[in-house]
Amino acid sequence: MITPQQAGQTVKTLLRQSYHVSNTQLKRLKQRPDGLLRNGAPVFVTAVLSAGDRLHVLLEDTAGPPVTPCRLALDICWEDDYLLVVNKPAGLAVHPSALTEEAATLAGGIAGYLGPSCVFHPVNRLDRGTSGLMVVAKSGYIHDRCRQILHTSDFQRAYRAICVGTPSPAVGVVDRPIGRAPDSLLRREVSLSGSPARTAYEVLETKGAFSLVRLVPFTGRTHQLRVHMASIGCPLVGDWLYGTEDRRLIARPALHASALTLRHPMTGQWLRLTAPLPADMQALWEGGGS
Repeated sequence: MITPQQAGQTVKTLLRQSYHVSNTQLKRLKQRPDGLLRNGAPVFVTAVLSAGDRLHVLLEDTAGPPVTPCRLALDICWEDDYLLVVNKPAGLAVHPSALTEEAATLAGGIAGYLGPSCVFHPVNRLDRGTSGLMVVAKSGYIHDRCRQILHTSDFQRAYRAICVGTPSPAVGVVDRPIGRAPDSLLRREVSLSGSPARTAYEVLETKGAFSLVRLVPFTGRTHQLRVHMASIGCPLVGDWLYGTEDRRLIARPALHASALTLRHPMTGQWLRLTAPLPADMQALWEGGGS
């Protein structure tokens, strides 16, 4: 119901400014006869609203690629009607790969949990080898709302990583653009022609040949944390693409999404979630490289 404070606004202004409905979503709403209803009747987005009006908005989810549901034991850290936060294990792909057959994916596990009609909306993505906190939206509208605050003070992520050597200085920011390596479909590299990329780091502890570091990405480039750490001479332990693979130590890059701070896009509630270091990284750290 339209409040006295909202009266006098157009439908478009109300939806864009108060509810952050994207222009793409507005376009879809205008194309549906039942997309926007005022007091039960279709209404134009230019219509001026009055106090007491009832505005019905059909925010239908958009179709996504088909996802085959699978049975997967999800480590759910937080959930409500709008968002799901899971602690993804290392070795689990987020999406099915075009190059390999995937017996199980996070997308399939989410579909199995929420039902086959769900559309998978990962807000932040983790590489197959990266463990930790991932946010999944339960609708396209919430996904859009989350994307608008990604890499802002309203949506911040922190990682724990174990790297080779010790970064110097102990606290700093790597501000180096990242682009695709010309000789690889997968590999990325620091490149003047790449996209801007910034990562803050802090050395938490050093043990033997390794350091435990906290990493905070300010941008979201592919492999950003791995590329930036390698670029300062401290690649992640186990990073087969940007460092040296040694499966005796760990079977994947030692990277874990350990903390999440998020202002809920609907309620305004602050979510502060953490995920402890997984067993393989804990064993690596306790071994100290020995």
